[in-house]
Parts: sequence; C-alpha cells; structure tokens
Amino acid sequence: MRAIAPIVTLAVTALTAATAAESPGPATHSRPELLVFAAASLTDALGEIGAGFEARTGVRVLFSFAGSNALARQIRAGAPADVFVSANIARMDELEQVGLVRSADRLSLLSNRLVVVVGAASDLVVTQPRDLERARRLALGDPEAVPAGIYARQWLEGRGLWERLRDRVVPTLDVRAALAAVESGAAEAGIVYRSDVAIAQRARVAFEVPAEQAPRIVYPAAVIASSRSSSALPFLEYLQSPDARAVFTRLGFEPLDGR
Repeated sequence: MRAIAPIVTLAVTALTAATAAESPGPATHSRPELLVFAAASLTDALGEIGAGFEARTGVRVLFSFAGSNALARQIRAGAPADVFVSANIARMDELEQVGLVRSADRLSLLSNRLVVVVGAASDLVVTQPRDLERARRLALGDPEAVPAGIYARQWLEGRGLWERLRDRVVPTLDVRAALAAVESGAAEAGIVYRSDVAIAQRARVAFEVPAEQAPRIVYPAAVIASSRSSSALPFLEYLQSPDARAVFTRLGFEPLDGR
C-alpha cells in the first residue's frame, strides 16, 4: 500500500513511469494495482485498511488523499482513479449525474462528528459555540469547497455565529491542514472531524458538536465508471468488512450500513 501526493491532474503516463521507476523487476510489474481517491480525513484509516486488503489479495493499493472537491475535479478531468471515497454527498452526486461513478455500486460508508480543537497547551476554554469568539483565528477547511469546512460553516450559521466569525476564519486546502494550523499555532482554534484528533500530537478536543446541532455527515464511496480494475468492487466490499469497520471505529468514524 502506497500513498500518492495530491495533484491537479494525474496522467496515466506519469503514474506508469513512477511505478516503473520504483519497480525492481518483472514480478513487481505484474502485480495488479488499484488507485483510490479519498478524502484527506481518511488518510490513516484507509492506509491501514489498504494494507490489510493488499495482504489478503496481493493487489497493490495506491492512494491519493486530498479535499473531496479537489479529487472530484481531478476525476472530471480524467484522472485514472478506480474508487472514490468522498467526505461529501454533493461531490459524489455531481459525478454520478454525469456518469463518472457507477451508481449501482455506490454506498454510504461512514459518518463523522465535528469537534472544536485547540492547541494541546492552550488555555482557551470552549464549552459552548459562542466561546469561539475568544479565538483570534479559526482554522477550517475552505468553507466554500472543502466538506469539513462546509459542515463547520453550516453549524456556525445554525448557531448564529458565522457572520461574527467569518473574518477570523483561516481557510485551508483540506481538514488535515486545518488541524495542522492549530497544532502549529497559526490558529487558536479549529473545527475538524473527531477522527482527525486520533492522529493529533499537539492539539486536543475542546468541544464536541452535539449531533442534533450538526449537519449530517456522510462519506459515500463508489467505483469510477471508467475503471478497468477487477479489484475495485472487491475493495469497496472490503471497506464494509468487520476488519475495516473495526479500524474505522477505532479511529473515530461511525460505520454506516451502506445504502
């Protein structure tokens, strides 16, 4: 299992060349491969799950992690992905409407929760949404495009706080970048997914958004319509296996029933 850094356009020839450069012999070349585009918040969970799938099947799993909006844009541009796991239903809907993902195989994989994070040593106390007004800078995934940022904005709008806080928002490329901004001290607070805190070393949860206040968060997954990989659907099915669900749960996600 390997991770591919996010790029604006992923060319087949470039990916093939990179694979060839890494491969020492013909046996490695013959291994089947699977390219999965997935939301940045899934980096750790899918890294572990991908390794399990690879050990079980022998299929080499490659990942490109980024904001769901950026990945959807790459798929529209013809990036050669086999599976897409989004943190936002709207991005998957857009691809389905133009025939770029296989509707029959689409499933609702996971849910998540929003949390407010502060630096591990911070004395900022957040016991209610209004306490965020004490932060000079608030890190979010871009609230115009990144799912975690969109969800955070919807929550703040529902609490009547968005207009008061919008000028303090530090928009980031994805949710992991929002967490990094808090860990580095570039922002006093951030709104990220509960699952992101599992990997945080210099940030802590100050406030967990009650489920009844937050928008419903769903991670849909589907096979890309142009995929020629015979491993795409088995991987999608593996994401719902007991082993995979155990990993998701341990890392703070809430597995869903699929449909």
